Amino acid sequence: MRADLDVPLEAGISPTQVDHSQQGMKPSTRLESIRDSAIFLTRLCSELIIAGHMDRPKAHDPALSTKQLVPHLESILNMKVEFLDTLVDTQDTKAKVVLLENLRFFPGEVANDQEFAKKLASISDIYVNEAFGNCHREHASMVALPRLLPHAAGFHLEREILELTKLLGGPARPFVAIVGGAKIETKIPVIENLAKVADFVLVGGYLPVEIKKQNLSFKPNVIVGSTTGDTKDISEESCRAFGEKIYNAETVVWNGPMGMFEEGFRAGTKTVADAITASGAYCVVGGGDTVEFLRNEDLLKKFSFVSDGGGSMLEFLAGKELPGLKALE
Repeated sequence: MRADLDVPLEAGISPTQVDHSQQGMKPSTRLESIRDSAIFLTRLCSELIIAGHMDRPKAHDPALSTKQLVPHLESILNMKVEFLDTLVDTQDTKAKVVLLENLRFFPGEVANDQEFAKKLASISDIYVNEAFGNCHREHASMVALPRLLPHAAGFHLEREILELTKLLGGPARPFVAIVGGAKIETKIPVIENLAKVADFVLVGGYLPVEIKKQNLSFKPNVIVGSTTGDTKDISEESCRAFGEKIYNAETVVWNGPMGMFEEGFRAGTKTVADAITASGAYCVVGGGDTVEFLRNEDLLKKFSFVSDGGGSMLEFLAGKELPGLKALE
């Protein structure tokens, strides 16, 4: 099972903590979302091999070893998990569930190397994709491996597709889309595609600054917020305007914070979150920073669906084809 193991780490974790401590790990919906598929597969198969990556290592880095996930997976699955640091035959393993080392420690993963994919295929019989957050990457375990084995989508990945497809197809209206964060070059396709189907697209975060600098223009239903003097949060005027649109919505999708909440500029993001929960709308949220904020505020449970995708969610909402999904066809 290709899982999304790229969970956030606390700053300052040391390699000595990796083997036995959970101190360096933040709670993550990504690990929790694999539970149903994993438990189902352990009942179906003699052995479940979980594979995935953490961060973007340039070489083998003990601080980014997936070994540190073992206690978390054991808690989530309520069963023993054995760790393997090499791609070898797993017949000698004693546990029902085996966790492989960070796939990005192996050069063939990111290079989409066919020989590396064949090594992964040699230790398995069936491929299940439960890594929606990595479906926009054309990596060996995402696109080459499923073409070598019988394959299927995991339960959570299937729901990701259904939920996001519903947003683009026939959402209850008014439908409000909220796009925040930064990196306007990655958000333009999302804003433009959502503007075709949403009643309103609300744009916040650092994006209004970038839009102004580049003199960009969008459809009339795209409302670009204004920022405070130091540009680290949306203005009070935008908070009020966004809040009014959101409060009257029947469907909301949100990706990207309204300000740099990690530096204390949280008013805009909190206003949006409160308006969504007060609206009673069907609400879908995604993006690592946004989910982190909501988790810290203990608001995640108030959202209808939490997407594990950051980049994948954005590309899906932009109408782009995701290589990891294409490989399952």
